[in-house]
Amino acid sequence: MDKIFVSPSRYIQGKDLLNHTGQYLTHFGQNLLVLADEFVQEIAADTLVSNLENDFTVTKVTFNGECSMKEINRVSDIGKDKAVDAVIGIGAGKALDTAKAAANNLNVPVVIFPTLASTDAPTSGLSVVYTEAGAFEQYLFYKKNPDLVLMDTSIIAKAPSRMLASGISDALATLVEARAVKQKNGETMSGGKATIAGYAIAEKCEAVLFDYALLAYEANKQQIVTPALDAIVEANTLLSGLGFEDSGLAAAHAIHNGFTAVEGDIHHLSHGEKVAYGTMTQLVLENKPQTEIERYLDLYLALDLPVTLEAVHLDKVSDEDLYNIGELATKPDETMKNMPFTVTPDDVVQAIKAVDAYAKAYMKKRGE
Repeated sequence: MDKIFVSPSRYIQGKDLLNHTGQYLTHFGQNLLVLADEFVQEIAADTLVSNLENDFTVTKVTFNGECSMKEINRVSDIGKDKAVDAVIGIGAGKALDTAKAAANNLNVPVVIFPTLASTDAPTSGLSVVYTEAGAFEQYLFYKKNPDLVLMDTSIIAKAPSRMLASGISDALATLVEARAVKQKNGETMSGGKATIAGYAIAEKCEAVLFDYALLAYEANKQQIVTPALDAIVEANTLLSGLGFEDSGLAAAHAIHNGFTAVEGDIHHLSHGEKVAYGTMTQLVLENKPQTEIERYLDLYLALDLPVTLEAVHLDKVSDEDLYNIGELATKPDETMKNMPFTVTPDDVVQAIKAVDAYAKAYMKKRGE
């Protein structure tokens, strides 16, 4: 199987980028569609549209809130009717995924403008599609990644610090999973084998996270842009995005997906908050030493991320429910297949319980 490396065509990050975005869009054409929900329109998209209207024809479309095939087709139809040259998605995950899908349908470039640094999805060449009721339906994979990703650190600094912590947690899984995929010689999300470059990016991603995560988290709480925040925005988005797509996923995200086997308040947690517990579970499955387990626990706790069963709202579920999580996480098509050893549903159950025990013991040792 071939090695494959994928990435966005261009990634641009800077303070107050919103005010001079137009200079990076001229080669896409003059007729643009800007997709954002009502909240994001107020905080960023209306300003973007106003700035662009001096030099471009702009069609503003309000995102309806769900990345469903109905919404994708609605936006695509508007774009077709307006004969747009490019689609700009601004906001969070579902709006951005809808913009990717609509641009793919129209065969025009897509520009991704996140207002959070909460996941590594903005650079990826896929969308997660849901039903109108919000249930997972399918993944859409594209032949290319976004043409341009724009990260305005001034906007991201004003977002809730919980979302930055969530992005850090998602990014912390990158090297943990890449390491397992490398050992297994498994497959990446791009359908090939991992590259040296992808693994090197995953390693740098983790180094930046441990160096600057806490500094960035505190800066975000004060809504200020610092070099540390700038570094973490890049790590959460670009380094983690390239790292996961070009190095692969393993147990951490499989367990995150396994959590959908149960109902309840766990689904009020963010993607990254659930991945935190999945990453700890993978470390237990791999029998990592105490020093490494505690290294991750220390950072997760400092970022107010959930590392106990109570914190992820699983303390009241039955062993049968936990086994259902394990079964879903170990399905043949799940990324658990990239682990370098066989993992059974019961292995997952035992590891999930062990994370809770280790975390409680560590917090007790710290006097918490």
